[in-house]
Amino acid sequence: MSERVCKLATEKHDFELWDTYVDNHSEGSFFHLSGWRDVICEVYKHTPYYLILESNKTICGVLPLFEQKSRLFGHVLISTPFCVYGGAIADDDGGLLQLENAAAELGKKLNVDYVEFRYTKPRSNNSNLILNCNHSTYLMPIPDDEQAILQSIKKKQRANVRQSLKNELTAKETSDISEVHRIYSESVRNLGTPVFPKRYFSKLKEVFSDRVELLSIKNGEQPVSAVLSFYYKNKVLPYYGGGTPEARYCRGNDFMYYSLMCRAREKRDCEVFDFGRSKNNSGSGSYKKTWGIEPQPLYYYCQLVRATNLPNLSPDNPKYRYFIKMWKKLPLFVTERLGPYLSRFLG
Repeated sequence: MSERVCKLATEKHDFELWDTYVDNHSEGSFFHLSGWRDVICEVYKHTPYYLILESNKTICGVLPLFEQKSRLFGHVLISTPFCVYGGAIADDDGGLLQLENAAAELGKKLNVDYVEFRYTKPRSNNSNLILNCNHSTYLMPIPDDEQAILQSIKKKQRANVRQSLKNELTAKETSDISEVHRIYSESVRNLGTPVFPKRYFSKLKEVFSDRVELLSIKNGEQPVSAVLSFYYKNKVLPYYGGGTPEARYCRGNDFMYYSLMCRAREKRDCEVFDFGRSKNNSGSGSYKKTWGIEPQPLYYYCQLVRATNLPNLSPDNPKYRYFIKMWKKLPLFVTERLGPYLSRFLG
């Protein structure tokens, strides 16, 4: 029976079929869901190309792609920007290869620099792909109750969590996107990173509804930490989080992540805490290890089209080092206004 790759139609029923396939595929992730098409198109204006592999009108593979154009960061076709996982999923390796080849042909038509696929597992049957990733992901099982969760945390970090529990900290789900975004904005500014726009957070909540949760941590009446998390299948993914300078003294972030684990287990029966992506040998990666989480390598592959060399978008690239240094010194209100224009290409 012949298979063919085609573009996803834009009827509601077609999106439902796409998401049903993702829901039932063992490697289907939150980032493969069709809702990202609306989020990224509306907020960032990137052009979507959602490819499906079908046989006899039955889906047997999907690949979400977005075209990004930037003078500073290049012209790319990527699966999927703003997402730590992505790439193709299919019934078998042959299907993956068909989708990757279709993406490469699309990249040639669009005259992009390269096509990027973000996988959690290595690819072995496509010799055109070049591994270009220095990141890992961090996942840990969530035990059954609060005490077991606390005991599962590495000793030194467990002491930090115990200390946070002695403070006047509270964790509460909130609908105040402005508060969560403000705390997140300050955190990423201090790291030298352009902030995502507030309407991005709003759109995520609008599209994914109760699969997105906003959690606020307060010290008395003062918000000190906040996180926007995704829920999918049996996982909770704290995706955009941060804390104010005060959070360091009251251990607001330690309390936040422990509280999120407990809430996710109790209220949503989650079994996995997905602490997300960090660059290897980075400060954020080291922090995640203190919780007792071992890194698992990610596999981001590029297929060069117009480019002759692999891209280097790392913050360690001297091309961006001076910019990062200056960005950290800018007032918060300036970074909140300028950041969204730059961050649309930093997914």
